[in-house]
Amino acid sequence: MFRLSADPLVPAVLQRGLTSPGAGASVTFEGWVRNQNDGRPVTALEYEAFGELAEREGAKVLAEAREKFPIVVAACVHRTGRLEIGGLAVWVGVSAAHRGAAFDACRYIIDEVKARVPVWKKEHYADGGPAEWVNCATRGQTG
Repeated sequence: MFRLSADPLVPAVLQRGLTSPGAGASVTFEGWVRNQNDGRPVTALEYEAFGELAEREGAKVLAEAREKFPIVVAACVHRTGRLEIGGLAVWVGVSAAHRGAAFDACRYIIDEVKARVPVWKKEHYADGGPAEWVNCATRGQTG
């Protein structure tokens, strides 16, 4: 399940969806809003997404993860709207029979979501500079 959410994410609630009798491991990833980017102090972020396309592409990423790795359940939720420092922007959860597959699939999902799903963030800066839109499709970076 991939979805966008305008509401705050609650990891404990999301993680309940990962349980399964065949799962012996669960791995989750939380991407938080940090207070800096590229050396500039950040005060907040705003996320926007191309909703229908984002959900379709996110679902493809999860389907690919299920094909590539022996996992039981995979889920990802990405926030939209304004988030303050420390806010949870994206959550990924995977369960599998064994930890290796869960770790590998979780990493695959967040990397592919960041690279392919049309979600953009607008950074607001503490230094008084103008806010800037940044495409989240940047491999190797988190948050």
